[in-house]
Formats: sequence, C-alpha cells, structure tokens
Amino acid sequence: MERALLVFVHLEEDTDTEQAREELKALALACEMEPVALIEQNMQLVNKAFYIGTGKVEEVCRLADTLDADLVVFDDALSPMQLRNLQKAVGKPVLDRTTLILEIFSRRAKTREAKLQVEVARLQYMLPRLVGLHDALSRQGGGSGVSNKGAGEKKLELDRRKIEHRISELQKELKEVGRERETQSKQRNASGILKVALVGYTNAGKSTLMNRMLAHCEMAEGKKVLEKDMLFATLETTVRKIRADKNFTFLLSDTVGFISKLPHHLVKAFRSTLEEVKRADLILLVVDYHDPYYKEQLKVTQETLRELGAAHIPAIYVYNKADLCDVRIPKVAGQRIYMSAKQGIGMEELIEEIRRQAQKGYVSCRMCIPFARGEVFSYLKEQAVIERTDYTAEGIRITLRCRQADYDKYAEYVEKAPSPNL
Repeated sequence: MERALLVFVHLEEDTDTEQAREELKALALACEMEPVALIEQNMQLVNKAFYIGTGKVEEVCRLADTLDADLVVFDDALSPMQLRNLQKAVGKPVLDRTTLILEIFSRRAKTREAKLQVEVARLQYMLPRLVGLHDALSRQGGGSGVSNKGAGEKKLELDRRKIEHRISELQKELKEVGRERETQSKQRNASGILKVALVGYTNAGKSTLMNRMLAHCEMAEGKKVLEKDMLFATLETTVRKIRADKNFTFLLSDTVGFISKLPHHLVKAFRSTLEEVKRADLILLVVDYHDPYYKEQLKVTQETLRELGAAHIPAIYVYNKADLCDVRIPKVAGQRIYMSAKQGIGMEELIEEIRRQAQKGYVSCRMCIPFARGEVFSYLKEQAVIERTDYTAEGIRITLRCRQADYDKYAEYVEKAPSPNL
C-alpha cells in the first residue's frame, strides 16, 4: 500500500473543513493508500505557483522524506503549472483531488460505458498538463518553421494530437453506447411503468437499499447489485423491476454517488449515465443520517440535481442508517422517512410512500376492454389498480385507477359517465 502525505488548504470562504479533511482521508483509503500525515495551511488566496506557500512547500518536502511517503495528495484541483512546480520541488509524485477520484473511478469501472467515460475524463484532464511531462527532454533546434522546434516540443505536440484523437474515438463509442441506452429508456417509457431513481452522496447506502428492496419483494438473488462500505462502490446505473405486489410494479435505478467538489468534466463524462435520474418520475434521495456531515452532503446532492436539471422531480427523502442514531424507527414525517436499509426497518413504509406518490398522477375511470384485446387487460392488471372486474357480452368491464399516460393511451375504451336525467 502506497504511503500518502495529505495536504489540506483552508481558505477563508470555506466551511465544513472537518468534513473535507475526513473526506480526503476516505478518498485516499478508497484508492488503497495509507495516509501517513495531514499538513494544513490557512490562506486567504492560493499561491498561483505552488497552491500552498513556499514555506509550506519546504515543510511538505521535509515531512515527505521523514515519513518516507511515496506520494503527496492535495485536496483541491491543481493547475498544470502548480502541479509541475510541486513535483519539481517535492521530487515525488503529486496528485490532486481530481486525479484521486479518477483513479478510484478507473479501478471500479466494470461496464464498457463506465470504462469509456472514465478514460475520456482522464484524458481530458491530462491534456492541459502534458507540458510538465516533457521538461526533461531537450529543446534545442535551429533553422526556421517546424524545424525550429526542439525534441521536447515535437514530442509534446505528438502526444497532444494522439490524446485528442483518442478522445474523439472514445466519444464516438460513447455515442453508440448512449444510443443503446436511449433505446432501452424509450422502451421503459413506452411500458408506462413508474421510474424511481436512487440518488445520494457516495456511500449513503443506495445499493444496500436496492438490495433490501429486492429481498423484501422476494426478487431473484441474482438481481442484487454490488454493496460495499466504500466511496464510489457503484459507477454504473443498474435498473431493476420491483414488483411490490400484484397491483404495483416500478423500475428502480441505482446511480453513481455524488461528492463535493466533483470535477465538472467528470460530471460531464458521466452525464449519459446520470440521464437516468432526469428521466425518473420519482427520486429517492438517500441520506446517511448517521454521518455528522449529512446536512452538507444533502446540500451537495441537491446542488448536483440542479446542475443535472432534475431538481423539479418529486422526491422522497430517505434518512438511512437512522438505527445508529437516537431516533425511533421507522418514522415517517411528510416526505421524509427515517429507516435502516441494512436492517430492513422501514421498507414497508417506504414502499407505501412510493405508492402514494405514484398515485398522485392516477385517474379513476371505467373501461370496457374487448375480449380480442386481452393484452390490454393483462397490461392494466399489472400497471393499474383494478377495483372491480365484470365479464359482459361487450367485453371485460373494469373499474380502475391508472396513470394519466395509460388513460390517454387507452382512451377509446374509457366509458363516459352517463348523463343525469333532466
């Protein structure tokens, strides 16, 4: 395990510094590094050349040597110049927060789409930082035009072109994968089934909640998703059909977790995966209620939803891990549910709240389905709440509550209420 010296800068406008420190340690551990020490500095403005002050750079060098650190990790994103200067001064590999997150993503990516997204993000991040990789190469040259460039400069341009070409190729592949995802999404939309998305800070318990939901509804064991107590255990969007009972089925999607200061280009790279959130009818916003910084994490999640254009979607706030707090569970307070996914406490209440939210868009009506259209009756039995069924000479007459979309789709079978006698 690599030994990492962590560097944390506290700027005047920063709040929640204790949370940020703990998160930096957690990111290092998630990247299989051993944090050996943490150096801090309070600053009004960052140093343009080194990010930290020159005196602090000397302290980092001394401590890195004393503790035999393999690398130095900064909590914030470093500019190409800062990264180059720090590596020269420290004489050891220097990583920033973005590099750390990219490394974690690279290790955890399993599907083709996730691997493509991570590589695009990594190359886009690397491109402006190439100049620091070739400082050791010679720069001599003579003559005019192209021949005036030194060997290092030529190598730099070649690398830049290679990376730009690779990014272009990857983005084409991602578009193909995106088209496949779009087709799947259209099929799910056409089915009319309620779409519910699990959203929240990384390690809030979204995958645990999905697995518990599958177990609660006695779904197949093979449908479970990876569940692990670590940052970014889930990088792929997984969709499962949940059959709560014979009259209520919905699609539940598990999505990549959010984190504070998530690099913009990383959000952009994973935008196609996160599109699943925008297509949801309902969001389960999962919060680790036991985390002392859950309010700050909730704020980051809400801000990310706004960035994605999904802030308008109705949400149920799931305060998970409440069994570890001083609160009696299950507890329902409006659209907030205090529960424990791991213990399975509060699952009934959560499903009932999902049902209640889903039925807000339901329409009560009567339909007469011709016997020849048995597939319509079968569909409505699964997707609507059928209150009464009568078999008549005209067809199957049902009294039901269904979604507005299904009401519009099968409007030709809707029976209008008889006009009152005048």
